[in-house]
Amino acid sequence: MISIAVAGKGGAGKTTFSALTIRYLLESGFKPLLAIDADPNSNLNEALGVTYSTTIGEIAEKLKEVPEEMSKEMWLSIQGEEALVESEGFDLLVMGRPEGPGCYCAANNLLRNYIDRLSRAYKALVIDNEAGMEHLNRRLTRDIDTLFLIAEPTPKGITTAERLLNLARHLDLSIGRYLLIINKVTDEEEVEFILKGKDLPLLGFLPLDENIPEFERKLRPLLEFPVDSSYWKKLKELLNFAFSKEMERK
Repeated sequence: MISIAVAGKGGAGKTTFSALTIRYLLESGFKPLLAIDADPNSNLNEALGVTYSTTIGEIAEKLKEVPEEMSKEMWLSIQGEEALVESEGFDLLVMGRPEGPGCYCAANNLLRNYIDRLSRAYKALVIDNEAGMEHLNRRLTRDIDTLFLIAEPTPKGITTAERLLNLARHLDLSIGRYLLIINKVTDEEEVEFILKGKDLPLLGFLPLDENIPEFERKLRPLLEFPVDSSYWKKLKELLNFAFSKEMERK
């Protein structure tokens, strides 16, 4: 199983990267795939062209309403099935956030066990995470093979990526490797100058592509993204390199 998490500052393009990475994995034969939208500002479903009716956060808020004759584990499994959006080749689970104050803390163990059991049925897991990586910090999913950090091609964007990398390492998360991708690049030499002297796990650059804002504006799913686009071609090149061993084992 391939397990991937994606993090980055808002606007850096992490949801676009997540959606197209899901497309890449599906086209590479990693089916079925579980996508988890762990960003409270949930929009991975739009990028994938599906809709959802409820979130795990909303379900967690109702755990206190579980009937006495039913275990919370059984109730959560039933409710979780309602939250799971099924599509061709992949399923989507939206974490959302609880309606009340606080977090998932009281339900952490139940949620962790449910998501762990659920993910075992899939060949790939992709998590579109919020920048603070609270979902990973709560350890609601099993170990992650690869954490992609998505950054904008500016000094501020790359500094933010450094901070996210340091945060992830400070949290002592179960992550196999970290890979940095600089997104929306128009001048590679300029970005290389910004990166000079920095010890970052750079995988590569993704170009600015005018197709992306057009798709976002029209709410078109990125699973229909043009195969001849510069972004898609470069993304496939980077992912082929990153997952060459996994592809050889298929």
